Amino acid sequence: MLGKFFKKPADDMGGRVPPGQTLTTRFPVLTYGPSQQYAPEEVVVRILGLAEEHTFTWTDLLALPQTTLTYDIHCVTHWSKFDTTWTGVRVVDLMEHIRLKPGATHVMQHSVGGYTTNLRLDDFTRPENLIAHTFNDGPLAAEHGGPLRMVVPHLYFWKSAKWLTGLEFMDADRPGFWERNGYHMRGDPFREERYDDD
Repeated sequence: MLGKFFKKPADDMGGRVPPGQTLTTRFPVLTYGPSQQYAPEEVVVRILGLAEEHTFTWTDLLALPQTTLTYDIHCVTHWSKFDTTWTGVRVVDLMEHIRLKPGATHVMQHSVGGYTTNLRLDDFTRPENLIAHTFNDGPLAAEHGGPLRMVVPHLYFWKSAKWLTGLEFMDADRPGFWERNGYHMRGDPFREERYDDD
């Protein structure tokens, strides 16, 4: 699939390109099932599990501090895209409004359509992680997870759930959709943690 839109780098570009990745100038759309279509005012993110139950609406999220960050993203299907810019609520700022219960060690992200993916709590609460609504200065397109998605740039991009609806805090790791279907439980691109036997 190399060619006009994909380029195999000559080296790791100063440590930016994980092993086995090609660079792309576009933003490929990869989703299991159809893209979800719904309006921003329908956004509801529920806090579940080992946390005091809480609900964040679209208005609630926009009332929190908004942050714009630029970073590289990496897909398990072997493409990487440099210098993507996102705006949204940093997870660490959201966590200021979430009361965890004792024993919470992991988070399951829930999405419209039933998609799930798991994260360790320390992976979830990194300062660069966003709950994003804007990409490159425009509203996040539905096919890329708009109006609201997670962005967890240090892991393969299936760990950044599109169409976010819930965050379930757990006392143990549990596989989400792709993890149940053979993908790695963590997904570090620099360790090539693509599949569960990696």
